[in-house]
Amino acid sequence: MTQRITMEDIARQSGVSLATVSLVLRDKPGINDDTRRRVLDIARDLGYRKRLNHEKLVSQSLHNAGVIVKASLGDDSPLTNPFYAPIVAGIEAACRKMHINLMYATVPVDMENHPQETPRLLSEDHLDGVLVVGAFADATITKLLQREGIPTVLVDGYSHEHIYDSVVSDNFRGAYDAVSYLISNGHRHIGIIGTTKEAYPSLAERRKGYIQALNDHGIHEQYFGDCLLTLHEGSDTTSILLQRHPQITALFCANDMMAIGATQAARALQRQIPHDVSIIGFDNIDLAQHVAPALTTMHIDKVSMGRIAVQLLANRAEYPEQAPATVSLRPRLIERQSVQRLQPPK
Repeated sequence: MTQRITMEDIARQSGVSLATVSLVLRDKPGINDDTRRRVLDIARDLGYRKRLNHEKLVSQSLHNAGVIVKASLGDDSPLTNPFYAPIVAGIEAACRKMHINLMYATVPVDMENHPQETPRLLSEDHLDGVLVVGAFADATITKLLQREGIPTVLVDGYSHEHIYDSVVSDNFRGAYDAVSYLISNGHRHIGIIGTTKEAYPSLAERRKGYIQALNDHGIHEQYFGDCLLTLHEGSDTTSILLQRHPQITALFCANDMMAIGATQAARALQRQIPHDVSIIGFDNIDLAQHVAPALTTMHIDKVSMGRIAVQLLANRAEYPEQAPATVSLRPRLIERQSVQRLQPPK
């Protein structure tokens, strides 16, 4: 089997950077003629496969994009996931508007969202860019992306390398605002459901926002219901936390599914929402407005996350040497019926 030639091979043989190879192969300005000719000659000699036009290896910046969406064990299809489906819808809408062909793949992840295998989509010859949705870009994937020279944007995704463009929500500020809202409604004994000390970065930021809001308001009691993000675990953890600390009057939940599980657990303990326990969620998935009582939550503009990610990818493909950029969308409060104002003691 013939070994596939990559842009990394061309860069090594040419003695130039990956970014320079990328600019040459896409027929971009800013490269002197001798360097351009040397890179093209070496690419041709090595048998690099790319679109050819009048003896030149060229391509428009972004014709074909891949989207790789995390698939947790036991989850439904990512395209029906209440958080990631709107992101993918935003990606699709932006790609249609920009006439970009879109290819899909899923990658199985562990409970910390680390990929368990390398997506085969990354080996496609005609891939001009990739969007990684909800997964951690670990060392293996990073090495492959760099070797192939594929422009990449993380969407609700993270990496230790800090070399990627990314679109995230401002999880710290959203959590801070959610807990501050509970405090403004008279709550002082506020628990948190659905994070751990070693949680995925978005959840870790929500945990930090919870702690900071309590500290800034002079509240020293903190009640942690550490658990994984499953409805069953959220319900069980809430039950344990409320029985262990009956003084809790409000819960901040790391996402809306945790909030729904917390509501079920409170009811099983004969504690009514919001009269006995107020609950606020995070994400504003569609289901949040249909549960009873309708869930107060922090809204994340998930469709915009997808649209912005495509714009970042197109920009990265056009200007591969620019500094990495992160777009952070601030969540906003959606008030419904699951939080009650406490009356001050007489």
